[in-house]
Amino acid sequence: MDIAVMGAGAVGCYYGGMLARAGHDVVLIGRVPHVEAVQRDGLFLDTQTFQAHVPMRASTDAGAVQGAQLVLCCVKSTDTADAAAEMAPHLAPGAMLLSLQNGVDNASRLQALLGREVAPAVVYVATEMAGPGHVRHHGRGELVIGPSAASETLAKLFAEAGVPVQISDNVMGALWAKLILNCAYNALSAITQLPYGRLVRGEGVEDVMREVVRECLAVAQAEGVKVPGDPWAAVQHIARTMPSQFSSTAQDLARGKRSEIDHLNGHVLRKGEAFGIATPVNRVLHSLVKLLETRQAD
Repeated sequence: MDIAVMGAGAVGCYYGGMLARAGHDVVLIGRVPHVEAVQRDGLFLDTQTFQAHVPMRASTDAGAVQGAQLVLCCVKSTDTADAAAEMAPHLAPGAMLLSLQNGVDNASRLQALLGREVAPAVVYVATEMAGPGHVRHHGRGELVIGPSAASETLAKLFAEAGVPVQISDNVMGALWAKLILNCAYNALSAITQLPYGRLVRGEGVEDVMREVVRECLAVAQAEGVKVPGDPWAAVQHIARTMPSQFSSTAQDLARGKRSEIDHLNGHVLRKGEAFGIATPVNRVLHSLVKLLETRQAD
């Protein structure tokens, strides 16, 4: 299958690399240093179970989505609107689009901007860009997608590439479950620049995380979303399964980049205000990350 990855960061490179390794024709669309490295040497997939240089195409031009049967949208939530505008003139009429992004509303935002179906996916993977053309995998890798005309095809495609996929009738609940994990870890990891395993050992940190989870669940309930499983147990599980992982927000701040915090704790904060639900811990975490971003801009 011809596949394009719009936004070749750590997540896009991992899934694009796994699909390319399985024999699909994949093009990564990203920034100049990364694209040049992939064009020269292929993508170095540095996973927990194997290391491999995977030959694949790469481009800095969104026009490279042209002809793709599947487009994985992996840009930051802050770049969703720009990515939609750049892709729109080049998308094939029958192309499948899958949003592999943080936050809970990116698929619906893309769908509204593009005027075509965009399937949401919940991503559970710990990855980082170790350098241009080099993606490092720290753990997990499964996806949860919603039911659609393409869901069975997508599940089979990813499974054959070594990526487990679950099709869920409650994908919004799954998106909120992932949002809760992000709200619990991302800002704290960013503010402290600590990995998850070290972070949770800090004095009072688990109490802060519990309050984050409680606030998120109150907002989700007000929105009519049923969050599956035990969200607090899921938060605890992350530190055990990804102890060396720094959050994507921590990685963004370390590199002087704008983070997605407005679409994580900030989303819960805005929704809470709309429903009249107090979210003081999410508010503080959001404000502190925004302050750190401002300090970097200065």
